[in-house]
Amino acid sequence: MPSRSPARLGSIRLGLAAAVLAFGPAAPAAAQDPAAEPPKVLVVMDNDFAGPGGTDMQALLPLISDPQVGVLGFTVVTGDGWENEEAARLLRFLEIAGRSDIPVVNGATYPLMRTVPEMKSWEQRFGRIPWKGAWGGLGPIDKVPVQQPALPHLDEGLPTTPPASGLAASFLIKQVHAHPHQVTVIAAGPLTDIALAIRMDPSFAADAKQLVFMGGLLDTSMQSVTGDADFASDFNLIFDPEAAHIALTAPWPKITAVGNVSNSVMMDRALMDRVAAVKTPLTAYLSKYFNPLPLWDEMAAAIAVDPSLVTKSVDAFMDVDVSGGTDYGRAHIWPEALAPKDMGVRAVTIVQDIDRTRFTDGFVKAAQWTPPPK
Repeated sequence: MPSRSPARLGSIRLGLAAAVLAFGPAAPAAAQDPAAEPPKVLVVMDNDFAGPGGTDMQALLPLISDPQVGVLGFTVVTGDGWENEEAARLLRFLEIAGRSDIPVVNGATYPLMRTVPEMKSWEQRFGRIPWKGAWGGLGPIDKVPVQQPALPHLDEGLPTTPPASGLAASFLIKQVHAHPHQVTVIAAGPLTDIALAIRMDPSFAADAKQLVFMGGLLDTSMQSVTGDADFASDFNLIFDPEAAHIALTAPWPKITAVGNVSNSVMMDRALMDRVAAVKTPLTAYLSKYFNPLPLWDEMAAAIAVDPSLVTKSVDAFMDVDVSGGTDYGRAHIWPEALAPKDMGVRAVTIVQDIDRTRFTDGFVKAAQWTPPPK
């Protein structure tokens, strides 16, 4: 999801596809106590884990703190930051949180089709994209490197835990087939890894339990003028529109879009003070890297493991514009009677509201969690 750090279809490039077609060995799932009750929810989260702190990292809290949730792994995709930096920051976060047992798997470095020069050209023709993630953040794209740069200094320190072997798309496929119809795939960043898994294995989506994704902002043109244009920008879809289209037209048993409600709960100082009232290495990290933004990805994760948080939703058919024009990367919806079903569009549950009090209380509890003694 668009974490703001303070500081064409069918022609997917063969080089990128070939890079992920070799199935490596599946990384082990997170360790479980043999005497413990089996988890009721199995998840893999794919995200652009920019950091330190902020919504991308905080999204892990509802997952790693709940004994009823089995986290099979985290997969990393370029979006808010470059993939190599995101993976390193995620590994370090898990060390601080005491959950280095969970595999972290490297994913796509670049979108399927978009490039830095193409996005620069698009902005010149159609207007500036508020948040460009790794490709300029909230600033200009002019000086952004075309290729992923070397890993920078990390304020929180380098991790000592290595990433798991293999690549994200292969890992996603293997986990879904190892647990058919049980795995919730949470996509909180651009959907590049998800699209690659779908193209590599057409049965992948159908064998999952569901897709919950952070995106699908609707009717936001006025908000971009009268409110915060950044918050009205559907970055995850804009950064890789082709991947979003592939994901939304795949045969998932269920798809849930969280973007339209995701600006409704803010991480403000009062909420962080509640978190920091309990002193742990994790709460110290969260407080140090406090970033006052909506709880975007945290909400997606919480809804994925506890859908009863949703108090209002509507089903509609959704797709993403991949024409390359003004609406490139924007979500479009139809009622069932008008939907172009022959084009592969599918029903999506669009979350409109949640139990905000229960969500924030649950977030605080998750942030204050400590791992059991070994």
